[in-house]
Amino acid sequence: MNEYKAWRHVFKLDPNKKIDDDALEQLCESGTDAVIVGGTDGVTLDNTLQLLSRIRQYAVDCALEISAIDAVTPGFDYYFIPTVLNADHPDWIVGMHHEAIKEFGKTLNWDEVVMEGYCVLNPASKVASLTGADTALDSEDVTAYAMMAERMFHFPVFYLEYSGIYGELEMVQAVKKTLTCAQLFYGGGIDSVAKAEEMARAADTVIVGNVIYQDLKTALKTVKAVKKVMHKAKQ
Repeated sequence: MNEYKAWRHVFKLDPNKKIDDDALEQLCESGTDAVIVGGTDGVTLDNTLQLLSRIRQYAVDCALEISAIDAVTPGFDYYFIPTVLNADHPDWIVGMHHEAIKEFGKTLNWDEVVMEGYCVLNPASKVASLTGADTALDSEDVTAYAMMAERMFHFPVFYLEYSGIYGELEMVQAVKKTLTCAQLFYGGGIDSVAKAEEMARAADTVIVGNVIYQDLKTALKTVKAVKKVMHKAKQ
């Protein structure tokens, strides 16, 4: 069960943010490959279940990116488990993972579990503050984390998370050249068609999040932009 490897464009929805039914329908019917449900704070079982039930009205892959153990619920196609490699506390590397396995390990369908090696690079982001991430990293540091994720830990996904700002293209390109089999997810600052196209040329999968709540029309345009770039790359 590895359909996620074919994902090129993904919308990321925060259960702690409001989105009306019309906007959600447009997102789910846009041609995006998947919707990831996840957020940094205020994620509860109730708001996760509410968002899941609304998304499930549409034929789109839906994954939960786990940030709160209490919000884990059946019904998603995949469960993405982030390990923040540049966090300063072991809770975000193995600690909470250990607690989750103690509680859910015997009932998990491991075919639905996808480990992500996360590298958080926006010092002003909520996720950087929460995890105490060391964001003062150069290209050599980040590519080393990418190699660790892929070759030491055998994570199928390496996620470059700029969370709210647009990332350094050269950094993303350097990481892509380093990886040989892990899928490169990129997220952060995709608020225009041009940025979506640029990162689609550098990463395997482009994650679009904040702009959904700021400019829905632009968010929807990123689907076609990413797919066009990916289609050309295959020719």
